[in-house]
Amino acid sequence: MRTLVVSTLALLLAAVGIAVAPQAYASDAFTVITLHFDAAHDSGPRCDVVGDLYVPHGVSPSNRAPAVLTTNGFGGSKDSQAPLARMYASRGYVVLAYSGLGFGGSSCRITFDSPIPDGAAASRLVSYLGGATGIAFRDAAHTKPAPRLDAVVHDGVDHRGTRRSDDPRVGMIGGSYGGHIQFAAASVDPRIDAIVPMVTWNDLSYSLSPNNTGQSVGVTTPTQGAVKINWSASLAAAGLMSGVQHASVEPQRLTGCPDFPAAVCSALVGSATSGTVDRSILDGFRRGSVASFLDRVTVPTLLVQGQKDTLFNIQEALATYRGLSAKGVPTAMIWFSGGHSGTPAAGDYSSTTPNPDTQYVTQRAVGWLDHYLKGSGPGTGPRFAYYRDWIDYRGIAAPAYATAGSVDVGSRAQYALSGATGLVPSATPPRPGTARLTTPPAGLPTTHDVPDALGLVSLPERDVAGTYAWWDTAPLRSALDVVGTPTLRLRVSAPLDVGAPLADQLVLFARIVDVGADGSSTTVGNLVAPVRISDPRVPMTITIPAFVHRFAPGHRLRLVVSGGSTNYRGGMRPIPVSIDAGADQTLGLPIV
Repeated sequence: MRTLVVSTLALLLAAVGIAVAPQAYASDAFTVITLHFDAAHDSGPRCDVVGDLYVPHGVSPSNRAPAVLTTNGFGGSKDSQAPLARMYASRGYVVLAYSGLGFGGSSCRITFDSPIPDGAAASRLVSYLGGATGIAFRDAAHTKPAPRLDAVVHDGVDHRGTRRSDDPRVGMIGGSYGGHIQFAAASVDPRIDAIVPMVTWNDLSYSLSPNNTGQSVGVTTPTQGAVKINWSASLAAAGLMSGVQHASVEPQRLTGCPDFPAAVCSALVGSATSGTVDRSILDGFRRGSVASFLDRVTVPTLLVQGQKDTLFNIQEALATYRGLSAKGVPTAMIWFSGGHSGTPAAGDYSSTTPNPDTQYVTQRAVGWLDHYLKGSGPGTGPRFAYYRDWIDYRGIAAPAYATAGSVDVGSRAQYALSGATGLVPSATPPRPGTARLTTPPAGLPTTHDVPDALGLVSLPERDVAGTYAWWDTAPLRSALDVVGTPTLRLRVSAPLDVGAPLADQLVLFARIVDVGADGSSTTVGNLVAPVRISDPRVPMTITIPAFVHRFAPGHRLRLVVSGGSTNYRGGMRPIPVSIDAGADQTLGLPIV
């Protein structure tokens, strides 16, 4: 079991390029000191947060600098952020890199980056950066006060127009778990001036049990979809390992489920069998997610989301982007080449050796913070940029990026289901036909595709006969570039009692596949859209997670609807399904 946990955690860290040890510098232009912080808040237990403070040489009360606050991804620590902290400190920023609650020597259990207590703890660190006393100590027992920090530039007023004596000029940056904390912190602390959340979530209930139909706002749905069994298991393992590693900080974390609230741990473990998560747990995930408090985030936000990411897919960043933009918050977005499911391309981004001179995303992040914290630099860059893996370049990845003033690029092309296996442009009348499949019992997987999170070698992609339906375009005469969110309008027929319990409802999985001229097939981005159907009489719109992909000449684009998936737990009972062709059964693609 320990071997599984260790290897799983290593994969989680490597997936987003998180450093596992500080990078060595030949000559540091800053000093580093480890401090302990009293992160108590009014309504919760006392917490000790450990962090490293980086102060550039030459910074003083008479020569102040802006600050950067950063924290780790899930399973990491302040040490994970050392390369990033060193890079920003070398550029003249005072940097505070800290271990998030539940990780890396910081006490309290994991509470999934909620505004309270996680955001409140970050706010305490902002107060320290602003010169407040009684917060920082040289020991974990909080008996040796650290000197007052008097080195950070102060703002006249915060983002609500309030004048405060402890208001530093400060921005935040970090990825995954260290990305969402920025929303939580900004929602409770208007002193934060700019944020750069990377590869993170909008609604954690969608992240772990997505339903890609019936979405009310953003990615949020009233009914849960299908559980991501591999990601849920990996997160539970990483949390367990963190609890065991840091039990000396808080021994009670070894009771029950280490580091997690017991109810959350039980829900994650039980979901692998039942295919559903307890409603109260999902409601708690949603309440603690930015989807529920987006109206309280008002600071300039640069969203960076990965094109190789099946944990937090691009739909989550799109939901946050659209919500912030609608309120007039200065917002920009980058879809980069990496993510939780794959490493970034050369010259794009690295958190182990960050360099804005050679990496596009690092350059954009530095430019964003320089603009809003220093008032310097060339500006914030384009509002939207996306990476194209079919573009050759050397050095920095900038030539591989296309940019636009809106996230909605290109035009929509419609394809209709034709016959039993055809997919034709909307200008071509579809042929009649019916495709049939039967979902498997007990939510078993019926596809051989790449397993999420576990880093296992998969078999060639294929589906078990009788458990899926597919529709192909003709071989493409020219390249087809898809950038954005495909949508599938579909009506299915199935013998299903309306209002049946969740476990008895129909669960299907839609995905887009690139079929090569040799017949080999690859699910684009390994992205799957689960849908839970309580009433098959009602037509539905399925949102397939956004991607950037070129279908080469001679290839075919395939739509697959299956009854099972390697990475999800499907419906609990077998259900026969039929899908008729027709002009109202359509796949919409954003084409550039």
